[in-house]
Amino acid sequence: MEVERDQHTSLLAETIPIVDLSNLDEEQVSRAVVKASEEWGIFHVVNHGIPMDLIGRLKEVGAQFFDLPETEKNAVAKQAGSKDFEGYTTNLKYVKGEVWAENLFHRIWPPSCINFSYWPKNPPQYREVIEEYTKETKKLSERFLGYLSEGLGLTREALIQGLGGESTEYVMRINNYPPDPKPDLTLGVPEHTDIIGIAIIVTNEVSGLQIFKDDRWFDVHYIPTAITVNIGDQILRLSNGKYKNVLHRAIVDKEKKRMSWPIFVDANPDVVIRPLPELINDDNPAKFKPITCKDFKYRRLLKLPVE
Repeated sequence: MEVERDQHTSLLAETIPIVDLSNLDEEQVSRAVVKASEEWGIFHVVNHGIPMDLIGRLKEVGAQFFDLPETEKNAVAKQAGSKDFEGYTTNLKYVKGEVWAENLFHRIWPPSCINFSYWPKNPPQYREVIEEYTKETKKLSERFLGYLSEGLGLTREALIQGLGGESTEYVMRINNYPPDPKPDLTLGVPEHTDIIGIAIIVTNEVSGLQIFKDDRWFDVHYIPTAITVNIGDQILRLSNGKYKNVLHRAIVDKEKKRMSWPIFVDANPDVVIRPLPELINDDNPAKFKPITCKDFKYRRLLKLPVE
């Protein structure tokens, strides 16, 4: 979709759906998650059960890493020529249309796919915090995927099995967007949909996330105690289009540093992503062709046709 990318146009602030997990009516919570995923592809979650102290420590170790000298950050840099995404990368150049960001990527689950050489040794508490946060977000993401599966009329395990079951991968990405003296030239992240299943996101207090809905861009309100959940391309395809993959972008601030900590729930690379067979019949034919996760990502990243 071609959309205008003028980050300085006056935008409407939009309160995306808010799901309160303290609600004791589980069916009502499930319906709220399903409705938000059908209509928006994104929602805030409050009273989510992840300790705020842990989220504070997550933010602290992330900020401490990006404050390190470049030589220390490069100790976990993405390897030159690597086709994988893991490691530290940076692009802080005043080039029109370029991304203005530093990023740290690494897998966090399952244990068999973790490469600790991409996990910073400094700050020293980094690994402990990430491992603790992984347990919490894995549990929470499985709860959301359970609700979404039931919203399709299937068992709670249907979507997580469609992503690969126990081999489903969880990836940490920490994004650092330093203050940008020339925001007219650069972007935080251009408009895109996520090529994963779902993303569970926390940010610092500097707003910058924008979503595209009803033919216009909206600023997403920041809620200090909330996490944000994005629906990605893989869930769109597994649900045969029932759930929406949200088009979004991130902008940079002239004076303040913005940071975000998304966890990506991602299909195993060898899993075939296709509409779940139980959903397909004469009245609801498949809208997407089967494709392995790794081939899907390859084609999406190179902007090649997928269907």
